[in-house]
Parts: sequence; C-alpha cells; structure tokens
Amino acid sequence: MTPDWYRPVNEAGIASPALLLISERIDANLRLMVQIAGDPARLRPHVKTHKLGPLIKRQLALGITKYKCATIAEAEMTAEAGAPDVLLSLPAVGPNISRLCALAHRIPATKFSAIADNAVTMRGLSAGARAAGVTFDVFLDLDCGMHRTGIPPGDAAFDLYRLLANTPALRPAGLHAYDGHIQEPDVAARTARCEADFAPVLALRDRLIAAGLAVPVLIAAGSPTFPCHAAHTDRELSPGTTVLWDFGYGDKFADLAFQPAAVLLTRVISKPCAGRLCLDLGHKAVASENPHPRVRLIELPDAVPVVHSEEHLVIATPRAAEFAIGATLHGIPRHVCPTVALHQEAWIVEGGIARESWPILARARRLTV
Repeated sequence: MTPDWYRPVNEAGIASPALLLISERIDANLRLMVQIAGDPARLRPHVKTHKLGPLIKRQLALGITKYKCATIAEAEMTAEAGAPDVLLSLPAVGPNISRLCALAHRIPATKFSAIADNAVTMRGLSAGARAAGVTFDVFLDLDCGMHRTGIPPGDAAFDLYRLLANTPALRPAGLHAYDGHIQEPDVAARTARCEADFAPVLALRDRLIAAGLAVPVLIAAGSPTFPCHAAHTDRELSPGTTVLWDFGYGDKFADLAFQPAAVLLTRVISKPCAGRLCLDLGHKAVASENPHPRVRLIELPDAVPVVHSEEHLVIATPRAAEFAIGATLHGIPRHVCPTVALHQEAWIVEGGIARESWPILARARRLTV
C-alpha cells in the first residue's frame, strides 16, 4: 500500500460524502479473525457492521459458514449471499415472526435460527412456525451483564430452557450470551471481567446438561472480548466490528491489531471565516450518537469540531488556509457500524483505485419479506 492508503487515485470522480472500503485491509482483518479463532468453524461474525453481501462471500471463501444478524433484512441479505447458517439475534416479535417464517420458506438452503429470553416470545415464535410449517432452532438469550436483552443465567433461565425443549416447532439450540458491556482497555482486566461474568453462563450450561437437556452450542463474544473467549474451545465467537474496525475501538483496545478499513471521503464546501472549514460530512454521513470527535480526519487529526448538523461539519484548525474549496479530506469514524448504515453505497478501493460501488442493501428495514 502507498503511504496514502486511504486516498484512491481516482477519487475526483466520487461524489462526497462517500464511504470507501479498503479491500486489502478488510482481507487482513478477516484473516486475523480466523487466526484468533483458530478455526473458521468457530466463527459466527455479526453482519451489522458492514451489511454487505460481497463481504459475506469473502468470509465464506475463508470457511466461515455461520453468521449473526440484527434484522430480517440482514438475515435475508446474508442468506442470499450463500450463508448456510443465519441467526437472528434480535428477539422476533410481532410481524417479524411471519417475516422470519417467510424467509425460511423462500431460502430453504439456509438454516435460520432465533433467540428468546421469555415464554411470551417462545409461544409467539412457536405459533408462527407451526402455522407456517417450519421449525426453528432457538438459543436461550442470557444476560451476563449487558442488561439489554436476555435472562440472567439462574433458576428462571433453567426453567425457561426446559420449556423451550418442550415447545412445538422449536428446537433448543444452546445458549447465546453477548457481553458488549465489557470494555476494559487493559487486556488482563478485560479478561478477568469476561471470565467472571461468564462463569454463571457456564454453570447454567453444565446444570442443563446434567439434567439431560441438550446444549449443542454456546455463542459468546463481542469484538472487545473476542480473544478472551477464543482461548476457550467450547464456544462460537461472534465479533462484528472487527471486519471494518474504527478509531473508537482502536484507541481503547490496543491489544487488538485490526486495521481501520472504512474511510469517509469529504470535501471542503465553505471557508466561513479564518481558521475554519466547513465539510459535507453531516449527521447523515457519520454516526452522531457519540461525543465529538465523531470522525478523525487523517490530514487534520487535531481539528476541533465546532458545528455538526445534518449536512455540515464545521471544524476549527490553524491549517485552514492550506485547504481550498473542493479539497478532499479523509476520516475514520468513531463508530463504524451505524456510519455504514447511513450510506446507500460503498466504494471498494483495491490497489489504490476505487474499482466499483456496492449497494448497502441491508441498511434497509425490508428487502423482499
């Protein structure tokens, strides 16, 4: 790669703001994921970060056959790309039950599974599956500290898993425990927290097995705890951000050697006063749920955000005079997952050239079902 790995030589023809994906860096990140896992069969990466069928195909070529999704659209996109095993990791309720059933009918070559953390969800999924004539593998979703979805791994979880094993049209597939709350920058502290928070999950699994209940699979890990869980061979691993990475995780987790592979192309559209530049990189082009800086400009890493609105980002920099109207700048987002969802397409940069654009289909809430 050239020193300007982020700057395609043909960027003059790309309208900004634009999302650039650096092919070589993506491939390096995928190889590192497999290396950490030790075996691609252990991986069940989350697709919410990239939402791209061509990146599913790249992972399939590496032997990664199982995937995790947050929406029906992501599940459909992943299955259409050829994935044989797709987990919907958001509880299916309301119309999403019939949508999941329709998807199972439309793409029978893919095994679709779901999660549940309460009897109401199980009954609804069972009723929908029976009406549609399908059967779903279901993972009991456990709360190991995230406090978002899931049931604590105790007596109630034991009883719920036993109920799952006796619910028509549902098969108990195992346990799902996402630990995105574990964010310690120090790897030793993060590992210790991971082990402590996961101990009740392992105890529940052992109790279920001792009671004669099958627990075929244990799914664990967000991106920060990916290597922590990889040290144990008894679980599947589901990192997501690792495919594209961002500076939010990059700054916090120095032990993880993933490379930022998503770049935001922006242009100077105005110079409102001395020491300021206005860029076309508003809320609609870079995720705005985090504090500033929401994007780190490679050419101006010390620039200070002043105003951020729907289509504009005004920055203060003593180097403003160096940049003419129309000049391009390149930024790494703090949070890449919701940033990707803001873009209709991504330009794939390979060998320093933007080769083609890929539509980000699964940013939509609905594709065909």
